[in-house]
Amino acid sequence: MKFLHIADVHLGIKRYGIEERTTDFFHAWRDVIERYAICERVDFVLLAGDLFDRRQVDPQAANHAMYGLRKLKEAGIPVLAIEGNHDQRETGSRFSWLRSLSSWGFIKMLEPDYESATEVFAPWNEEKLKGWYIDIGDARIFGSMWYGTTTGNVLPDLCEQLARAHRPGAFNIMMLHTEVEGQTGRPIPGLPVSKLVTLKEHVNYLALGHIHKNFVVDDWAYNPGSLEACSIDEYQEVRGAYLVEVRDGHAEAKLIRDYFQRPFQRIALDVTSYKDPEEVANHILGKMRSQVRLSNEDEPAPIVEVTLTGRLGFKSSLLELDAIKEKATERFNLLGVLFRNETVPLEFAVAANVSNMDRAERERRVIEEIIAQDSRFRHMASELARLALLAKHLALEEEAPEKILNLIEQRLFESSTTMSESTSG
Repeated sequence: MKFLHIADVHLGIKRYGIEERTTDFFHAWRDVIERYAICERVDFVLLAGDLFDRRQVDPQAANHAMYGLRKLKEAGIPVLAIEGNHDQRETGSRFSWLRSLSSWGFIKMLEPDYESATEVFAPWNEEKLKGWYIDIGDARIFGSMWYGTTTGNVLPDLCEQLARAHRPGAFNIMMLHTEVEGQTGRPIPGLPVSKLVTLKEHVNYLALGHIHKNFVVDDWAYNPGSLEACSIDEYQEVRGAYLVEVRDGHAEAKLIRDYFQRPFQRIALDVTSYKDPEEVANHILGKMRSQVRLSNEDEPAPIVEVTLTGRLGFKSSLLELDAIKEKATERFNLLGVLFRNETVPLEFAVAANVSNMDRAERERRVIEEIIAQDSRFRHMASELARLALLAKHLALEEEAPEKILNLIEQRLFESSTTMSESTSG
């Protein structure tokens, strides 16, 4: 038995204002389907969540999905899918794009039917086109749904149902879209591995999705990662698709990475020692000339991120990054250039000793010192800084602009009155 395990395809994704990035995700999807599902003649494809990047699917993303699904259907390869957090149905709705694709016969969406009073964990029903699990050859495949932070709470119930429904002598597979402890790189807590492995008693292969990098838990739970890097911060992560062969009840999972993926590169430049915008621009282009790996005609053009650090010796508005981007894109045959501007411009080169302050105090101090640079307001810089932060807070709370303006005028009037009285006294 042989199957393909993919997740996090994210069709329809839009990034960095570069139209070709949306097409890149289609090319990755198409490549993997044609080369590793159809050409390898797999028995089925597992899609462990997030076929689409969003719930509201645009026509282009729908066309991209249908291209691959139609190819698989013509080849007689069933697609077994679950929803992820990006393409799950809206709360309170019975409809989603994956449910529609399932009702049209392009996929079989496997999930517990919590709306049913009697058939929550029922086998696949070809007439109703729904079910929690399905048998294909020597495999029994179970689905699930996006449980989010409640995944750990529902696992005991899933384990109980798996104990009843697992097929003795068969290769039991389950798909699960979830965070996993130690793999996210974010402060959001993931599902503890100690809870995840409670499924192992009933499941031979756990097909994971959601986290955009490849990892394996206990040679049993496999996460392929997204097919493509969804952001430049992910480009160095190992990702791909699993081509899995089952022999004598044991899965041999091979991570496939040989398919279309857009190359990314990162370079960094400290601008502190450069005197004017032209010198900065020349050094950016010079550094790109020496470090960017140029692509051949038959290779996809890379996207390059340039991180600028240090202190500018001039106003930030004089640094024409769009013009530099245009020159670099044409000169080095790039798909795009992204700037991460972490410089401190001349007009903000203040508050040098704020590194040990908390964020709120640091923000107040910086604003105060900016105001103090203008001799007209230096004597009331502290009060104006507090007023600016209050106005910001009210704006974030969506207070009416007229009310914010009235408050500013009132506070300024009170301040000037107090100052006049103290002067006359």
